[in-house]
Amino acid sequence: MRFAVLLCFAPLAAFADPTLECSDAGSQVEIGACVSKMEDRVNQAVAESYSFALAAVQELDEVTGRVVAQPALEAAQAAWEAYRDTQCEAVGAWFGGGSGTGIGITSCRVDLGRARVDELLRMAD
Repeated sequence: MRFAVLLCFAPLAAFADPTLECSDAGSQVEIGACVSKMEDRVNQAVAESYSFALAAVQELDEVTGRVVAQPALEAAQAAWEAYRDTQCEAVGAWFGGGSGTGIGITSCRVDLGRARVDELLRMAD
């Protein structure tokens, strides 16, 4: 099952820049919509990957008789979400209020989400 999910999400990590992936969309509004849809898919991938990692750490805690791994993963996920939100708001601030601010923020969230999927899937193996 995990292998099938990896195949579904593998193309996510293959791209370098969400904005460039959407560059054929046309206008800035269309690029923004494209990047937004991409963020939705990445958020779904993060949620699925997190559920796999959570199952793995629950199994580890059960095998070891300690309840350490699950709270650590939960804390790490909360910290990652806070980092993602703060970092991407900083990226948005670098746009100086220009019209590309939303695209910049969303692209940042896609980039960081893709990296988080990789981390979570490594934990689930």
